[in-house]
Amino acid sequence: MLALYYYPGNASLLPHMMMREVGVPFEMHLVDRGKNAQKSAQYLKLNPNGRIPVLVDGDLVLFETVAIALHLVDKFPQAGLAPEVGTRERAEFYKWMVHLTNTPQAEYRAWFYPHEHVSDEAAVSAAKKAAEQRLYRMFDIISEQLGDRTWLLGDRFSAADLFLFMLMRWGRGMPRPPRMLSNLNALGERVLARRAVQEALRVEEIQPPFF
Repeated sequence: MLALYYYPGNASLLPHMMMREVGVPFEMHLVDRGKNAQKSAQYLKLNPNGRIPVLVDGDLVLFETVAIALHLVDKFPQAGLAPEVGTRERAEFYKWMVHLTNTPQAEYRAWFYPHEHVSDEAAVSAAKKAAEQRLYRMFDIISEQLGDRTWLLGDRFSAADLFLFMLMRWGRGMPRPPRMLSNLNALGERVLARRAVQEALRVEEIQPPFF
């Protein structure tokens, strides 16, 4: 059975939502960040980076959110969370998954933990502000690329939309959250309306605002 090591609202939310979409049985193991459990010796055996999530699939242990997501779309193609391999649409799906993990997801690290990016404590505030401005531009570009389409891949829902929803959620406390862009807000509402997403949020006891 699949086992997901998670913490509510962390990057583990993406594979959690995906597995709810797939509808397969799986176990969930809380990694209590409040107790720094992600740095425990036991957890570091699963992910030596001390970050969440980890997916265990039999004797396969995976870390890195997008690696887990791509494994899930390949393992459960019947769920339709990605287009068929070898198609133009699948290439577009890869583009979005890589862009979202390399660009806004990576930038959030500097916004949430600016002290990790400076050697002078006095520069923390400026580092956070700079990350914030970069995130604004990133979401502006995503909005421009989305346009008036229903989903990132056009008429087809995919795991990339779940990923974007999670990243929008992370920005809900920003002075200009991603939901302020009307087409991103509409996409977020469509994702939120999905039964699997609502169940994942309920299980993780995530309260509104959801994004």
